Amino acid sequence: MTGTALLTDRYELTMLQAALASGAAHRRTVFEVFARSLPQGRRYGVVAGVDRVLDAIEDFRFDEDTLEFLRSARVVDERTLEYLASYRFSGDVYGYREGEVFFPGSPILVVEGTFAEAVLLETVVLSILNHDCAVAAAASRMVHAAGGRPLIEMGSRRTHEHAAVAAARAAYLCGFASTSNLMAERRYGIPSAGTAAHAFTLVHDSEKEAFRGQLESLGYGTTLLVDTYDVANAVRTAVELAGPRLGAVRIDSGDLAVVAQEVRRQLDELGATKTKIIVTGDLDEFSIAALAAAPVDGYGVGTSLVTGSGHPTAHLVYKLVAREDPRGELIPVAKRSVGKPSRGGRKWAYRRISGGTATAEIVANRPMEDEGRPLLAKLIERGEVIGREPLAAARERHRAAMAELPLVAHSLSPGDPAIPTIFY
Repeated sequence: MTGTALLTDRYELTMLQAALASGAAHRRTVFEVFARSLPQGRRYGVVAGVDRVLDAIEDFRFDEDTLEFLRSARVVDERTLEYLASYRFSGDVYGYREGEVFFPGSPILVVEGTFAEAVLLETVVLSILNHDCAVAAAASRMVHAAGGRPLIEMGSRRTHEHAAVAAARAAYLCGFASTSNLMAERRYGIPSAGTAAHAFTLVHDSEKEAFRGQLESLGYGTTLLVDTYDVANAVRTAVELAGPRLGAVRIDSGDLAVVAQEVRRQLDELGATKTKIIVTGDLDEFSIAALAAAPVDGYGVGTSLVTGSGHPTAHLVYKLVAREDPRGELIPVAKRSVGKPSRGGRKWAYRRISGGTATAEIVANRPMEDEGRPLLAKLIERGEVIGREPLAAARERHRAAMAELPLVAHSLSPGDPAIPTIFY
């Protein structure tokens, strides 16, 4: 089996079968991806994973093996299998560009096509965007908390192997300097970093022997892990072997603020004034912010990043907002469910700016270019992907989008969205 067609829920296909039977399958529709609210306490969301969504839609195909599986499992009937055999998304997709920020109600993806074409994409689109946007929001907060100090993404061992690669991409998009994940470097060109773990020290007869081996193999610019046994002794040994040329030391345990101060003082006394201090160990945006005054030169972040720092989903949903009526016209449709309402009609979105600062998210049921900076770009036209862009462009867009937000957006304390969403 190839492609992304089975990265979905069964009811997408059973809905298709029933819609083919009722005659609604070929009605024109508009679906939108949005969040009714941001995760609790968050001031903004970050769009990430759009290029991965474009890849998934392009690869959404039902080959012979996939069709045979559906037939043998009796998921859908023969009429539906015949439709799926030639399935190709032929509609249009608009979306916020990667790196952009979003707020409650922001239509970050708009999918226009027949019901049959568009409904099948719901699960795979949401699985990508909910994961990548959640990681990106956490990464963005960490980058701001770091205050210009570099961050290394190192969460591969704390999540699914494929999610790890996506998380590295989302983190880099938001300003992380590098990743520990080699697949992320190969696939996306993200710089990779890493030297040695505690196991490397423990396998040697002494810490001195381990350090010597690492320095001789990787050079004096390497980073030595100094908290396997006694930190002060390890720092002394490291400088004894490498002198002032030692690149960095890494601290992975203890009270990092206190230990970093002690290590900095010791390094300076030993003449290693240019040796940097890297800290790791269950860091998140709050602990990074708490280390702002400590003599730390960089951070390695794992578990908290790849799990969205307490919010592993971005709360995104994929909802039908317009459909073709018997006269051939598109009409708004909306849920009225208690606690889960939606707003009908195809949307346009703009960022209102005043004096260089964002003041509102404008979501309208018609084009309103005079309301601010347009946020929706065409990503797929008549089934052809036209909206791919380099990761570097998304990284720069995020930097610009964050600079545009009011100062309150950067607060780590719980609060309302940084700007209001105004619906027209």
